[in-house]
Amino acid sequence: MRTRTLSLALAATAVAATVIPDAAATTADIVRWGPCSPKAASPGKASSPGRAAPPRLECSTLEVPLDHRDPDGRQIEIAISRLASEKPSQRRGVLLTNPGGPGISGLGYPVALAASKLPQKVLDSYDVIGFDPRGTGRSAPVTCDLTPAQRNRGNLPPYAHTAADVARQADGARTIAEQCVTSKTASMLPHTTTANTARDMDRIREALGEPKISYLGGSYGSYLGAVYTTLFPGRGDRIVLDSNLGPGGYDVTAMRSIARGLEDRFPDFAAFAAARPEYGLGTTPRQVRATFFDLAKRLEAKPVRGVDGTLFRGLTFDRLYSDASMPSVAEMWQALDRDRPLPPDTPPSMEAMENSMAARFYVICGDSRWPGTVREYQRDVAVDRLRYPMLGGSAASIGPCAFWPGERTEPPVRIGDRGPSNVLMVQNERDPGTPLARAQELRRAFGKRATMVTADQGGHGVYPFGRNTCANDAVTAFLVTGERPARDLACPAEPGK
Repeated sequence: MRTRTLSLALAATAVAATVIPDAAATTADIVRWGPCSPKAASPGKASSPGRAAPPRLECSTLEVPLDHRDPDGRQIEIAISRLASEKPSQRRGVLLTNPGGPGISGLGYPVALAASKLPQKVLDSYDVIGFDPRGTGRSAPVTCDLTPAQRNRGNLPPYAHTAADVARQADGARTIAEQCVTSKTASMLPHTTTANTARDMDRIREALGEPKISYLGGSYGSYLGAVYTTLFPGRGDRIVLDSNLGPGGYDVTAMRSIARGLEDRFPDFAAFAAARPEYGLGTTPRQVRATFFDLAKRLEAKPVRGVDGTLFRGLTFDRLYSDASMPSVAEMWQALDRDRPLPPDTPPSMEAMENSMAARFYVICGDSRWPGTVREYQRDVAVDRLRYPMLGGSAASIGPCAFWPGERTEPPVRIGDRGPSNVLMVQNERDPGTPLARAQELRRAFGKRATMVTADQGGHGVYPFGRNTCANDAVTAFLVTGERPARDLACPAEPGK
């Protein structure tokens, strides 16, 4: 990411995927659990072979059809994990989980949730199940043969100030699309979709011998859960969708909406920095915002320590996913302003990100149709650069999906209100990655099926990572007792937490 920016944080909270499955066997509809091999594979970092697998986490594999329309055809292997309830008398079923992405491993997510204080009542009530979605990690991983330079560029296009800037990016975007289409895993291309991952989830449910599954998914995982409960409305038990994409999933509208998300979120950081004059970023929120644009302009003209204007914008966006990262954002700005050493992992290594980036392209480009002409992106950039100047020139610009193969095996899944009323949505009001406005669209699409809890706080990810007791308690109550708020609930801010 030298003239680059984000890879995975555009759609998901970065979550450590801490295990890989041993060669565990499966027999017809029976999962044989075994120990997990050691691996520390957090996004962007190479594995550390000496690190022990988390205690109690078990792993296995499951074969599923590459093409669910041809169940007896080619099979691919899906890696799954389990953090079993230690109180069988209180166990009520399984809680399938997904940390987001697309392109993020979910094998270690059950342990990450437990380490993030997933309430003991929930851990006692469920076997918490993780898995690598098809195309990702240990589940038939895909590739686009991305070069180091392409990986370093990341998933966010360079900030476009003019129509000519958009046109200049088209060749690079087309090249990546062609590499994906001609890669050794190109046969996966038509089948690496959210709908097929949802069908894999139902195969996991069946293999585990469960008539229904509960679900907890965040960010892109919210859309995956929405698709699952739409395709299999009678097989979902308690469905929790956190940090929600809109009803179209990770489509072009979602990509453009992250520019709005940064505008929604930035005032939280501006207030933080203004209250701490030692950073030298401004003593009022307005001054801090002006510093952002000043630094971006200077870095576009002359990068500092490998960080250009696009990467600066992207790293700021990425690290405002969490309040805990605000000091590191301020330190990064300060270091760039004064050409001093940057904070650790700035910019982050992209060496191990090829599969994650490729899987993301396969899914988001395959799920829906994106604009196919340079002119359309030029128009969108012109609009969003004025409306959301902090990030609009990047988020609306052209990427590989513009040149994706035109044929699709099926249309996108339409999220609607048919099915049981068993969906609880939870959402931060100032979420940079999945803005509230898009979550409200999904809420309207679900109609009577869903209830939504909003928390007056910023950041990406509510449960169990956020600090709002009202929102967290609502999710815990639903998962443990099945009780949801009678109507949509707005949880006020809880100062000092």
